[in-house]
Amino acid sequence: MTDRLAEIAAALRLAARRFGTPVAVTDVRELVTAAEGVRNAFPDPWLRAYSLKANDVAAIVARVTDLGFDANVVSRGEWAVATRAGLPDGRITIEGAGVTDADLRAAVHAARDGHPPRWLAIESMDEAAALAALADREIGSGSLDILFRLNPEVVPETLDGLAVGAGVSKFGMTADEVTAAVEAVAAARGLVPRGIHLHVGSQLRAVDAWRDGARRALALLALVHGARPGFDTLDLGGGFPVLPAGEAGPDAARFARELPELIEAIPAGRRPARLAIEPGRALVARAGLLVGRVLHVRERGGRQVVLDTGMTELIRPALYGAHHDIVALTSLGRPVRPAGDVASRAPQDGLETARVEGPICESTDHLGEHRLPPLRRGDLVAIRDAGAYAASLASAYNGRPRPPQLLLEPDGRLTVGRRRGTLAGLG
Repeated sequence: MTDRLAEIAAALRLAARRFGTPVAVTDVRELVTAAEGVRNAFPDPWLRAYSLKANDVAAIVARVTDLGFDANVVSRGEWAVATRAGLPDGRITIEGAGVTDADLRAAVHAARDGHPPRWLAIESMDEAAALAALADREIGSGSLDILFRLNPEVVPETLDGLAVGAGVSKFGMTADEVTAAVEAVAAARGLVPRGIHLHVGSQLRAVDAWRDGARRALALLALVHGARPGFDTLDLGGGFPVLPAGEAGPDAARFARELPELIEAIPAGRRPARLAIEPGRALVARAGLLVGRVLHVRERGGRQVVLDTGMTELIRPALYGAHHDIVALTSLGRPVRPAGDVASRAPQDGLETARVEGPICESTDHLGEHRLPPLRRGDLVAIRDAGAYAASLASAYNGRPRPPQLLLEPDGRLTVGRRRGTLAGLG
């Protein structure tokens, strides 16, 4: 995105002048590019559902779903956002480790009323029992497709906190638990066992664990399909990485190339009839930028720069040490051209290493070390790759209203996706 960032730097400075800082900007052109990449890797008839947990701003959800994606949600709240973004229930899938009785009841009632979600994926025997009891009482003549989340017990090539397919994680069921849950669900009124749901982990730096997880899911699907021919769906989740500039990683197409051989190894009569993915980060991360303003520049064993944006707007660095490249938009009050990726910045380019900190009253509000030009109070910087897990994980800690969410349209216009929060809305 280096050249693109240079192209849109003026628009980012304009966003800061018009809307104040911090301000989040989504580059719609970059959004389109990312969506095309995933669509080309997993073309129709693949079912593609955007995972709202990555970015739950309704205006952005609407743009992503207009680009050939349905929606995947983990709560009634995300379901409501997807509905506001214009999606009917039939284009929404539901899953999540924290689905409550109220969430289950909402899915059952939608089925009872004739507009069920595409499917509901469940995580445990406890959830299967609760869902079955609800359906027996309240689903009426409705019908609801159910997927069963498998914990593949693999070792994902990612941070421990993102390795949800590891055997010790809280997510999903063992193969034996899945088969037992299938029987419990099949005995309930209106519930239809349809397949396996799988998510190996996020920010996968290799395809090995994903491939192994897919192989185990296909084998289990084929086993259950032998007794239940309607058990025909495999949802492989997401995990396609968006890594910092200069770090190599597999793209969505690289993951997709693993599937044909795995599927061909399954007897023809037991192969999945429906295949699905649930990307989130891969669609929105690169498109998002967070524009902040310099508050302090000082010497503290080296140059220290404190911004007016930090963990309340982008918690990933504080949460698990994620790195987001930071570039200057102004230097000593004058506009500057963003200086490119960290890996390409030479020592003689006028940039110096600075420790960048956020404004929050926590020492963990640290944004890493970055090579930046001379800065003073009031200068503007852009934090890159902030489109995923920024808005959706944001908080009002320290009494900070959430920033406005802007969309930079392909014609250069700035449109408001969500207004800045207000002081009156706090507390």
